[in-house]
Amino acid sequence: MLDIAEELHRWVAQGRDFAVATVVAVGGSAPRRPGAALAVDSDGTAIGSVSGGCVEGAVYDLCRQALEDGEPVRERFGYSDEDAFAVGLTCGGVIDILVTPVRAGDPVRTVAAAALAAAARGEAVAVARIVAGPAALLGRALLVRADGSREGGFGGRPELDRTVAAETTALLDAGRTGTLEIGAQGSRCGAPLTVLVESSVPPPRMIVFGAIDFASALVRVGKFLNHHVTVCDARPVFATRARFPEADEIVVEWPHQYLERTHVDRRTVLCVLTHDAKFDVPLLKLALRLPVAYVGAMGSRRTHLDRNERLREVGVTELELARLHSPIGLDLGARTPEETALSIAAEIVAHRRGGTGVPLTGAHTPIHHDTNPAPTRRIGEVA
Repeated sequence: MLDIAEELHRWVAQGRDFAVATVVAVGGSAPRRPGAALAVDSDGTAIGSVSGGCVEGAVYDLCRQALEDGEPVRERFGYSDEDAFAVGLTCGGVIDILVTPVRAGDPVRTVAAAALAAAARGEAVAVARIVAGPAALLGRALLVRADGSREGGFGGRPELDRTVAAETTALLDAGRTGTLEIGAQGSRCGAPLTVLVESSVPPPRMIVFGAIDFASALVRVGKFLNHHVTVCDARPVFATRARFPEADEIVVEWPHQYLERTHVDRRTVLCVLTHDAKFDVPLLKLALRLPVAYVGAMGSRRTHLDRNERLREVGVTELELARLHSPIGLDLGARTPEETALSIAAEIVAHRRGGTGVPLTGAHTPIHHDTNPAPTRRIGEVA
């Protein structure tokens, strides 16, 4: 639901009734992960996707029916060799879909409205929904914010609310979506429940150091990949809004000084395109010691070797150097700034998802890699 928050927030503001279908479990080579959603309003307008097209028509019909009945429904879609015309996933995977009506007066609407508004504003928020268990609890929701406040709940079960809120906070802190398996009373005892936690966090940061033509192309690709993109360069004549109209921020400052004072986290991507030792060395010395997702630096192989020696001279260890992606990008034979930006973005995605970067044709590797798959946790397990 939160992956289409902006559109659904507008629907709520307009007073529309709708049903939202959410992927709550996957198996095999499923095209979308838990949390992916498709919504249909009372006029039949649809937004989002749960399968990339394989079962959208059937899910659309389920949404229309749920709007009419007012009852949530869970449905499984898989691949069938017996019936070539059956609705299913051509990729051979399995997905479970929960369809929840969100109508005026429904208990879930207040929680959904608050969550969608927060997500649309770019705030960190998570929604926990029971997706398997007693019918009376199916679809009930609890909203948890980053400051610990919450709304909604599971129908007069305070211990269950507290337990789910604590586990949801942990997933929200990590910016992750996943499922919990707990007892109906909030412990390992009692009838089992499955809770889907959807987290919505602000876009990850991409900081591009060096206001060159390659940076302009990388900014566009970074925005396409839904990063919050900052361009930083010490030279005011190059770091201008006219040159980087799509950047979220433009900073005129020595790169290492800006990196010292700005906020980064484990999703932040740092791309060093300055290609100048007086900028690169102090910047990379700091960058390689920060808990960020990716550090890449542009330059020829000769520049790379020279830069590594300079970094060793200022105390950068071999373990820290091993974090550096240099020369930056995958080998695509790129020449133009746009092609180079594509090669950099491809390496960032491969690094985040655990991809190999090799052609899928003839390969025997999984198509859908993920180094951080959506977790399923049972209460009482050690994280």
